[in-house]
Amino acid sequence: MAEHYESVVATDVSEGQLRNAIAHPRVRYAHTPEHLSEEELVGLVGGEGSLDLIVVATSIHWFDIPLFYAVVNRALKKPGGVLAVWGYNYEIHPFEDALHGQLYAALRPYQDPRTRLAMERYRSLPFPFEPVGVGAEGAPADVDMEVEMTLEDLAGFVMTGSVVTTAREKGASAEMEAVVRDVMKRVEGEWGDAPAVPRKLAFKAFMLAGRPKC
Repeated sequence: MAEHYESVVATDVSEGQLRNAIAHPRVRYAHTPEHLSEEELVGLVGGEGSLDLIVVATSIHWFDIPLFYAVVNRALKKPGGVLAVWGYNYEIHPFEDALHGQLYAALRPYQDPRTRLAMERYRSLPFPFEPVGVGAEGAPADVDMEVEMTLEDLAGFVMTGSVVTTAREKGASAEMEAVVRDVMKRVEGEWGDAPAVPRKLAFKAFMLAGRPKC
């Protein structure tokens, strides 16, 4: 973002995440704890009509969505300001059958209900904004995000995913470990002869972008 804009306000509910953020002269980091009011949030990001673009990276399903949209409608410039939200799940090519089909299917009973929005590719996410050509409410755009990962990288991603961590917190640790072990063994068998060598994977991401309605 900072490569394209003169000023970026980056927010997070977690102070720990912000302490680990990379410093940049164009980026101002701001802590946004859950108790902040609409008025406080609008002021924190710069005030009424102050932002050209608001981006939410794979996290809107965790938000208080009505509150967030109220802030968006006040903080974006009019006309022209854009909200863009995107996400991904376990649909990772070429291992989507194992990760999304087998792993997610087994752990679905333990998931936080809010993650269903992401697992359903934001198709049921309310998005009351005027489309700008990148998806629309009920019909997000498909976006392939290519990334190079080793088998160990992929296993780390799987083990820290919210569905897996929630299953662990709900006492399904033994079942979860067995499922993850079976799935990763299947992925390893499909990976090839060099698991330590990065290979190109494609996260089958999804995106919505729009402007506030007049």
